[in-house]
Amino acid sequence: MLQQALTHRSHSALHNERLEFLGDSVLNCVVASLLFDRYDKIDEGDLSRLRANLVKQQSLYEIAQRLELSQFLRLGEGELKSGGFRRPSILADTLEALFGAIFLDSGFEAARAVIRALYLPILDHVDPRTLGKDAKTLLQEFLQGKKIPLPQYNVIATHGAAHNQEFEIECLVPKLDIQVFGTGGSRRAGEQAAAKLALEAVQLALAKTPSAARKPRTRTTQLKLAGIATIQPDAPEPAVAKGGRAEKAEKADKTVEKADKTDKTDKQEKAAKEVRNQAGNKGDRSEAAPAEPLSAAPAATQSRTA
Repeated sequence: MLQQALTHRSHSALHNERLEFLGDSVLNCVVASLLFDRYDKIDEGDLSRLRANLVKQQSLYEIAQRLELSQFLRLGEGELKSGGFRRPSILADTLEALFGAIFLDSGFEAARAVIRALYLPILDHVDPRTLGKDAKTLLQEFLQGKKIPLPQYNVIATHGAAHNQEFEIECLVPKLDIQVFGTGGSRRAGEQAAAKLALEAVQLALAKTPSAARKPRTRTTQLKLAGIATIQPDAPEPAVAKGGRAEKAEKADKTVEKADKTDKTDKQEKAAKEVRNQAGNKGDRSEAAPAEPLSAAPAATQSRTA
């Protein structure tokens, strides 16, 4: 059964895929039990997310690497040439197949003891506040929360023999001028190592840089009285712009001024008309005055005769 658990489907018809299916269920059950006992204040949703991070392919791949499982794999010729013994998916599936084989051979308690021994060191370093998220995920979420562009990962170099390579990965956060390097047995592992260093550098850089003080917004209160805009004292600098309220107020002032001039002109014309009328009346009286002596002449003549 151990030999079958270590056999990939590329090697022979008797491979480990059915054992992998069984081992996956056993693994999920045991990890769920460990989390339930260890974190009594975490709700069901967070426990599910934490378990998912602990039993995913990358976590199993890292455990398989610690066990040096790659040197015991039984692979077909094609997988050997393509480096299948380094492939994370093959190593993770083989580890689950081993859990399934132990369960069939020795029962649940034996499988639980093996899984518990492998996972306790991992649980000791798990922060429940991050729900077991890896460094790349934490870095990405942190940068997105600060509205900073996502990091860039580049392979700088590879070292070692083909069966035991080490990848050197560069992680860049251009906006903060951060450049760090990480190494790992695979490209993904190197990226995780670099992301962890980058997250620490980003948090340190933002802690040293004080947040820019918000500039007070200029408040301008305007009152519309008879078409005139009045700037109140709470506005430090009244904004005057063509086509704006100030121009409308200026137009209103001109309209009022024009109306005053028109009113004055009308009054002047009315006064001149009255003067002309009065002058005309006086002329009429002066022309009628000589008629009186004509009527008085006979009376004077009669008095002299008498």
